[in-house]
Amino acid sequence: MAKQALRGKMKILLAQISAESREERSKLISAKVTANDVYKRSQRIAVFLSMKDEVETSSILTAMFKDKKQCFIPRYDMTSRDMDMVKLHSLEDMRNLPRTKWDILQPALNDVTRENAMNTGGLDLILMPGLAFTNTGARLGRGKGYYDTFLNNHKSVLGKCPVTMALAFSEQVLDTLPMDEHDYLIDYIISDQ
Repeated sequence: MAKQALRGKMKILLAQISAESREERSKLISAKVTANDVYKRSQRIAVFLSMKDEVETSSILTAMFKDKKQCFIPRYDMTSRDMDMVKLHSLEDMRNLPRTKWDILQPALNDVTRENAMNTGGLDLILMPGLAFTNTGARLGRGKGYYDTFLNNHKSVLGKCPVTMALAFSEQVLDTLPMDEHDYLIDYIISDQ
């Protein structure tokens, strides 16, 4: 199945998960993440701010601030494939962020006051969204290439990639996915199963 057709199928599947189920399962996934040794060892962590059909990350954000982790969030440039990971200072800081056309909270592109992870040593761990995954690390994103481009840039600039951890509902974990040569494999898939 072509990537675009599979994206459409996965969006329909994710839309069928009730808000209650999404909330309950997101809490389970969040608990698995914060109990994971990779999370515990990591200090500089990037986490996505959830769209309506994704694993809800608010519990992870709360834990990160409680655990005194340095928290970074994506800032997408919708005119390109560029994405920065910029510092989030608190939950209150998050609540005050503007919304994008995708209804995602994110700092404005012209907000130059925020620390950019690439300029200050990079990241230890990235918690990643996606539409589908395999247990062998394949990931199907939304088709813009933001995360693959960021990982490539991180490796080019800093000589290494951060550990990658995808958050998924069990319906999103498939046997196979179409992959291109520029697609990065994910190190860990954390699901509600």
